[in-house]
Amino acid sequence: MHDKHQQFFDSLAAEWDLMFTAEDLELLNNIVEQLNVQKGMDIIDLGCGTGILFDMLRRKVGDEGSVTGVDFSFEMAQKALRNFPFPNINVVDADAISLPFADSSFDMAVAFAAFPHFSNQQKALDETHRVLKKNSKLYIIHLISSRELTEMHQKIGGVLAGDQIPPEDKLRKMFENSKFKDVIIEDHPGLFLAIATNSK
Repeated sequence: MHDKHQQFFDSLAAEWDLMFTAEDLELLNNIVEQLNVQKGMDIIDLGCGTGILFDMLRRKVGDEGSVTGVDFSFEMAQKALRNFPFPNINVVDADAISLPFADSSFDMAVAFAAFPHFSNQQKALDETHRVLKKNSKLYIIHLISSRELTEMHQKIGGVLAGDQIPPEDKLRKMFENSKFKDVIIEDHPGLFLAIATNSK
């Protein structure tokens, strides 16, 4: 199943950027503005795709900070690297359920349009907890609601048919199991945003 996901996203890499409208990018930029990104932060972008968030984040962290993108699609990761060849951007072809980083390496984690596609969401949260510093935040972001997302994936079908954001009560429990606290979830047409703080 996971290999099929990788193949699916590999096949989309060349055209992926065209899926995002100017309005989408403006909305994303507005969300990033609210994430309290500080100069010098090291941020991990889980399921980074072609690096949609990279430029928004790298400008905020500055030269003394970094943005590290992780994607299980080799083609997506390669495209991200080509799109943003900056010294403060790193891209790794790796899976969110097995991150090749030391404990407490990052000051923030973001997952934009990616969480439903992780093969084991609980394990991905466990790994995110491990690589984040204490009291660092994880943001799960979608530009549609969880219901809209489920309906879209069911309509597309194939490998995406079952990819979804868990119901709120289950997601809260998953955060708790992975040692995240102070969970805030906003879920309405046009936006899904989950914010959780890492405890150690």
